[in-house]
Amino acid sequence: MYNFYAEFTKDGVSSGVNTAENNDFMFSLTEENGRIKGTITAHADLTFRSLSLTAEREFGFNDLFYANGYQAWTTSREFCRSDKLRGIMPFSKVSKRTEDITGISGDYRFASYGKQGVFHSYTYCYFRKRGERTITLFGSKSECRGFTVFEADMNENTFKIYKDIEGLKLKKGDVYEVFDIIEINGEFDSVMDEYFFGFVGCKKPKVPHLSGYTSWYNYFQKINEQIILRDLDGMDRAKEEVNIFQVDDGYESAVGDWLRVDGEKFPNGMKYIADKIHEKGYKAGIWLAPFNAQRNSAILAAHPDWVIKDNETGKPLLGCIGWGGAYTFDIYNEEFRNYLKIVFDTYLGDWGYDMVKLDFLYSQCMQPRNGKTRGEIMCDAVDLLRSLCGDKLILGCGVPLGACMGIFDACRIGPDATKEFAGPFYNKFGINCEVPSCENAINNAIFRSHLDGRAFTNDPDVFFLRNTNIKFNLEQKLLLGKINAVCGNVLFVSDNAGDYDEKTVEFLKAFFKEKDYKVTMAEYVSRDVILLEFSEDGVQKSLKFNIKNGNSNIGKVV
Repeated sequence: MYNFYAEFTKDGVSSGVNTAENNDFMFSLTEENGRIKGTITAHADLTFRSLSLTAEREFGFNDLFYANGYQAWTTSREFCRSDKLRGIMPFSKVSKRTEDITGISGDYRFASYGKQGVFHSYTYCYFRKRGERTITLFGSKSECRGFTVFEADMNENTFKIYKDIEGLKLKKGDVYEVFDIIEINGEFDSVMDEYFFGFVGCKKPKVPHLSGYTSWYNYFQKINEQIILRDLDGMDRAKEEVNIFQVDDGYESAVGDWLRVDGEKFPNGMKYIADKIHEKGYKAGIWLAPFNAQRNSAILAAHPDWVIKDNETGKPLLGCIGWGGAYTFDIYNEEFRNYLKIVFDTYLGDWGYDMVKLDFLYSQCMQPRNGKTRGEIMCDAVDLLRSLCGDKLILGCGVPLGACMGIFDACRIGPDATKEFAGPFYNKFGINCEVPSCENAINNAIFRSHLDGRAFTNDPDVFFLRNTNIKFNLEQKLLLGKINAVCGNVLFVSDNAGDYDEKTVEFLKAFFKEKDYKVTMAEYVSRDVILLEFSEDGVQKSLKFNIKNGNSNIGKVV
């Protein structure tokens, strides 16, 4: 039995109602065979903010709630009643500007954080008892009407299904389906199969395993043709296990100026690089943030009218803080859509790249606009990118996962890994749930491992085996590499493997090699210690480690 509540505006007046049938609209709810469907029929012109259903649910000491984070980088894991879902750092709230910048990549503008025992999850969630493998899953069929949020309040013993429909405009007489949710009970893997394949309609990814190189985590933007070709040759040492080589950020003259290659760095252009990669027999990948333009870009100077404007101030909406700040172009601007088509036709057609890594996609749906909800905007953006890329591979990054499940070929499932296992100093402040962090990357690799081969091919981000430009000991390197191999199938390093000794080459080959891995149990057994049980080509193994410092039994597992 659910209690109903909705927030909406009529004739400029905001209201909140807890009756499903009233003078302004009717909400009809049907529950049959585990399916929960809800529909609004408008009796007047209305603009909605949210709609929720709340039920009683008792939580005991051993009960766990799985919270899937807002986007690809956001912390996702199982929580118990003594845990807290951390938000942005407290001192960021000294002003609205610092709060907006700190929380720019997350849901902090429209979701609640920081209360012990209260957690929220996007698109799907599940309940499990500690030590057991059976679960109860609740999941949305699609996010294209608005993001679906599941909230567990273990203090008040309530479970809420919440639909983020802020900005939704309905005309009198409109009928709008808000919810289409399923409840599934059973053994973990069979439930996940039923949800992703049966209900959502995902299909097995067409490329189940990618292994190779990406340039970002060694050089960041400081790449050039010489570095890329040298590291391409370095991959020869593990050639039999390599099938992709990706050029990351730094080849373009500015973010947004995708058709202006930096001629000093890459004098022969990017087609030349793709051709060299293909000569090795690898797929060629390249990075871009298709919706963004940094402040000093030529494209922004030429087309300021393409930029999304802040709903409150009317000023350009900052989409990310990287590169000194970048704005976001609006996918509903026809001129911008035409520009994007030229960009992708050039990269995938003229230059011949086989895969694009598309980053910072969340920036497209930071606020509702044009009568569309955040979820609807994100789904429109994902569909646009899929249509522009045709049958070429898409690796998504920085994207709300519910919008791209079954559409993108591969997707990041955690934040950027850092070149220090313990993380740079700012990690200790808990800036937000999306900040680059090895700890959070490992956590998400494990607790989103069930997405691999179901929603898309998992990219848990890079591992490191080199000895320079990082702060990892050998045990930490092997731990990260093994977890990535067990929990994902997009396996990247950013090292020049030409510098490896023979033992390190063997580690690289072992992590890159496609094997039959299956996670059988993953659980926090104490505050910082995770137990990961899995099978590897039919052999059962157990990995226990401290996520803060990397102390583990990895030496007995690799």
